[in-house]
Amino acid sequence: MAELAQLLASIRLPDLAGKAVLITGASTGIGAAVARAFAAQSAKVGVHYNASREPAEKLGEEIRAAGGTVHLIQGDVSREGETERVVEETAKTFGHLDGLINNAGGMLGRKPTSEYTDAHYAAVMDLNARSVLAATRAAHPWLKKQGGFIINTTSIAARNGGGNGAILYAASKGFVSTITRGHAKEFVADRIRVNAVAPGVIATPFHERYTDDEQMELQRKSIPMGFVGTSEDCVGAYLFLASPTLSGYITGQIIEVNGGQLMP
Repeated sequence: MAELAQLLASIRLPDLAGKAVLITGASTGIGAAVARAFAAQSAKVGVHYNASREPAEKLGEEIRAAGGTVHLIQGDVSREGETERVVEETAKTFGHLDGLINNAGGMLGRKPTSEYTDAHYAAVMDLNARSVLAATRAAHPWLKKQGGFIINTTSIAARNGGGNGAILYAASKGFVSTITRGHAKEFVADRIRVNAVAPGVIATPFHERYTDDEQMELQRKSIPMGFVGTSEDCVGAYLFLASPTLSGYITGQIIEVNGGQLMP
């Protein structure tokens, strides 16, 4: 993993230098890896976090020590009004906003459908679905000033229905995949490209929290490449979709990063 991180840091994409990018859910896991990668490209990075203040602060220190520009911002994006505040504060801090990466999300526990409550439904959908819509709506006026990009984090679960107790999470990610395509068409006239990355089984705090060792091993065996991915394995897809040089004619697409577990 360290070697891959070093290799990613050595890649140079000059068209990302100076760009202001907000990444929601960026204190740990995929979000943190993506934040490091964009900072290494000399982008100005907004690192959003909610409860994980200490990891966010350590990430900020790491980026600054490497000469990067970072703005840390706390907020519960599942709450009405909080997402908009996070976007506005970040954009105003940098003076502009060129990219939004909607990465915040979570399962909030494995539950069979028979145990769903209205409160659980609202919590999962607010975190994974409504927050994407709210952040995109708040970022749109900033992005259309000069054109830019939106990259949503969806999931392999959006296609396969999710694992045990994860059906509602999967459905919320299905929303993210669908709205990615819809926004790609709606915002094309504003020179905003909208795409998504769909990670498969990735070793992050997400699975540490919700997937036991036996379940993880079963999932590993279902991956043709034979191993569980890392956060760094996902980073290249985000950099690719952000770079107008590499993907300027790509919008409305979802890149599956899953080691061959799903081959649509």
